[in-house]
Amino acid sequence: MFNFLKGVVGGSGGGQKDLPYNIGDPYPSAWSSWSHFRGTSKDDGSPVSIFSLSGSNPQDGRLAAGRNGVKRLRTVRHPNILSFLYSTEVETVDGSGTKVTIYIVTEPAMPLSEKIKELSLEGTQRDEYYAWGLHQIAKAVSFLNNDCKLVHGNVCLESVVVTQTLDWKLHAFDVLSEYDGTSGTATGPMLPYEWLVGSQYKSVELAKSDWVAIRKSPPWAIDSWGLGCLIYEIFSGMKLGKTEELRNTASIPKSLLPDYQRLLSSTPSRRLNASKLIENSEYFQNKLVDTIHFMEILSLKDSVEKDTFFRKLPNLTEQLPRQIVLKKLFPLLTSALEYGSAAAPALTALLKIGSWLSAEEYTLKVLPTIIKLFASNDRAIRVALLQHIDQYGESLSARVVDEQVYPHVATGFVDTSSILRELTLKSMLIMAPKLSQRNLSGSLLKYLSKLQVDEEPAIRTNTTILLGNIASFLNDGTRKRVLINAFTVRALRDTFSPARGAGVMALCATSSYYDTTEIATRILPNIVVLTIDPDSDVRSKVFQAVDQFMQILKQSNEKSNAGDTAHAGSLGLASMPGNAGLLEWAMSSLTLKGKPSDQAPIAASNSVRPVTTTTAASSGLIETPSMAPVRVSSSSDFADAPAPPSPTSTDGWGEIENGIHEEQYSDKDGWDDIEPLEEPKPSSVLANIQAAQKRPVSQPKPQAATSLRSKSTVKAVSTKDEDDDLWGSIAVPTPKIASKSLKVKTSGAVEDDDPWAAIAAPPPTTKVKPLSAGRGRGTKAAAPKLGAQRINRTSSSGMQ
Repeated sequence: MFNFLKGVVGGSGGGQKDLPYNIGDPYPSAWSSWSHFRGTSKDDGSPVSIFSLSGSNPQDGRLAAGRNGVKRLRTVRHPNILSFLYSTEVETVDGSGTKVTIYIVTEPAMPLSEKIKELSLEGTQRDEYYAWGLHQIAKAVSFLNNDCKLVHGNVCLESVVVTQTLDWKLHAFDVLSEYDGTSGTATGPMLPYEWLVGSQYKSVELAKSDWVAIRKSPPWAIDSWGLGCLIYEIFSGMKLGKTEELRNTASIPKSLLPDYQRLLSSTPSRRLNASKLIENSEYFQNKLVDTIHFMEILSLKDSVEKDTFFRKLPNLTEQLPRQIVLKKLFPLLTSALEYGSAAAPALTALLKIGSWLSAEEYTLKVLPTIIKLFASNDRAIRVALLQHIDQYGESLSARVVDEQVYPHVATGFVDTSSILRELTLKSMLIMAPKLSQRNLSGSLLKYLSKLQVDEEPAIRTNTTILLGNIASFLNDGTRKRVLINAFTVRALRDTFSPARGAGVMALCATSSYYDTTEIATRILPNIVVLTIDPDSDVRSKVFQAVDQFMQILKQSNEKSNAGDTAHAGSLGLASMPGNAGLLEWAMSSLTLKGKPSDQAPIAASNSVRPVTTTTAASSGLIETPSMAPVRVSSSSDFADAPAPPSPTSTDGWGEIENGIHEEQYSDKDGWDDIEPLEEPKPSSVLANIQAAQKRPVSQPKPQAATSLRSKSTVKAVSTKDEDDDLWGSIAVPTPKIASKSLKVKTSGAVEDDDPWAAIAAPPPTTKVKPLSAGRGRGTKAAAPKLGAQRINRTSSSGMQ
């Protein structure tokens, strides 16, 4: 033992070498002879509080009381009592004598008097915070007196500390003793260390050491008096000097004054029990106390109460002391969200409180909670996260978004809720720049290909807008395969007028990615026919687009004539003024009441009329997925062109679409998975536009120059391959590909269901048979489909 003490003295000089904590700066005040230090753990650096008590005589009464305090603090546990972590007693040789030091390590806390000065609260906010603190101390005293039959004996300002979450906690247990009032044989002092208590804090009977009267009094009599002393000290702002000062009630709030007087009754049996003080006092009924109390028992509340509370919380936080909201309410809120006891509206309050934090604190305290919430199966939580993504999305790192957030968000693309699908789609505007090419091309575009034929017109429209906005993040190869097909074959042929308008504007916004050949052969032929669109807003956008693309071609021609061909095919939006901000969300109508067909774009400049799909019998535009495309052969223009490869191998959308969630979709993926809806017939003008988009540039030659395709040749095309390839059906291969001849019929009568009849030139003597005859599937009318329709592969330029 002597050698151990020598090592301690030689190593630290104060017995601190073997203490697993580092002792820091002291606080200016502490209870009795104790010293209160800031400290940190040597293991992980976490903050703690360290209390020390020293004496030169091992038999010193203060040391004996200190040992009693260590024992009591270690064994008594309560949320409003300071949490014990560690204790030790060290003997050191100091000159000619021996010095004994007791150390107690607890959770980090600060003396109440110091915290009050630091907060500097005033008015209503001060009263609300004091009410909350007194409420906590009263609960601790009630626990000791009523549940444990213990008497603290020393409740005052110095025996209360404040934690990092601004909770008030009781400590200084040196005088703590059992209440032995029921023992008839007890004759000695009930509180052996009552001499440590200052005379100004002693009740009348304790000051007289009248142990008989004390034992006949209720267990709470002494500590209720101490609560009265504490109330006086915190409201007067000064330490109690003598007992007579307690009569000065000028600083005591009026709502607390009656209870204050009952706590300090001269008759011990009439003093107010701490439990009754909590239950009945009007002073404790305020917004802060009620809010924190509700949060602490949140798991006991029903869903209606939670929803009502969290909807009011954002406004309520503005009225409460900000430091208390940040340090007390905020941790309770994050914990409730992480463990699922909070309702979805709580996220609004979390983000509002988080906006008051610094950037570093926001990253450490808010983002981890949000990232965990993305894994929630609660649809309301997922909707709330996506609705507020603009508030926190920029703070998420690219790695976190790509690896942790996106996999959970992507499930919303195939959710049965149209609102969740739309919100998921819009969230990609913020997430897409942070995604890797693997997720962009290998996952996101697969989902977008499905959404472009979604049953909701608003979703189809916004999918086109999103594609235009994220085009810059795609690699060149993906852009070549995807953009023109998505915007022309899908968007421009949609029956919903805002979707067509979005397709036109998306082409303009991404014009820098198209070369002159693509503009001349694939873009202009598809948008020119919309100059007679029934919707005036679409027509206006189309004329702007035609002017823009024609200007690009003119600039390319001028450069070619000048001998500069290096950049002739890459003129785009950057060279065209007035196109900034072309793509903004056009639709958010899923949050409104009404049918999808009643939805209208928010940003439409004119009266927008949704145009729905028509039936196969009336328009002839809709095909069943099994129909083989009929190609027009022109020996004069494309006689030497090679045969086109398989759509599955050449078209970018098909490559992107194939393989998405194979377990969720049937073999006939894409067109067959959308249920037909009964929708009104489109106007004759729109029907003409859709038919004209299929019309070839070159007319078929007379019968002598054409040949009939045998049924065996038609059947050689794999129906399953085509059906599996959703994007393959709309891809446009490179120009100058020979088209296959139409199958003709000998009858000279004009067909009633001929889609070309209204706008085509006078037909030749040999008429074309219905398309269905070439597939051997009869003449049954095809079921109506939503969104962009699958049409013949012949574009308006006569190319694929």
